[in-house]
Amino acid sequence: MNDIVRITRSLRAADVLDGYRTGLFPMGYEGRREITWHRPPVRAVLPLGAVHVSRSLARTMRKAGFRVSVDEDFPGVMEGCADRDSTWITGEIFRVYGELHRAGVAHSVEVWVKGELAGGLYGIHLGGAFFAESKFHRVTDMSKVALVSLAARLAGRGFRLLEVQYRTQHLAQFGVVEVPDGQYRQMLAAALEANCAFV
Repeated sequence: MNDIVRITRSLRAADVLDGYRTGLFPMGYEGRREITWHRPPVRAVLPLGAVHVSRSLARTMRKAGFRVSVDEDFPGVMEGCADRDSTWITGEIFRVYGELHRAGVAHSVEVWVKGELAGGLYGIHLGGAFFAESKFHRVTDMSKVALVSLAARLAGRGFRLLEVQYRTQHLAQFGVVEVPDGQYRQMLAAALEANCAFV
């Protein structure tokens, strides 16, 4: 990645919050005691109130064969997100984001099917901004359900910004757009001035 602005050997909760406030986010590396801090030249944002839901996903959500919760299993969601061939969610990331969760700053959205964790996402909440970190699914469409549920929750509570780091083909289907870094930081500053409750 060419968006790395600095590298540190350790991670603290205060560093993470300072980073988000200034438009940075951290990533870890398996087997290396190293944290890279990223500032992409364009930032992916999901406009609240303008989320696109495909017909197939809308059918899935109408069937309601699932239950959505908030902060019921933050560690489980992080573990689900890290359960892939290559992950930036290292032990250091687990430790610090767990600390932020206990402090009421990091949150998870869980989706349950037949009593089992079937998908979810987690991220950081500051002011009127939510920074989505990662999502996963074990049952088809359940990470999508988590994201749409998150966006609806934020819109209903007056949030101004849902940032998702990088625009991928998968995220594009929801209406995620890219904004230049300067514009993103203006949006971020305005969102941080808001006082929104996540839970």
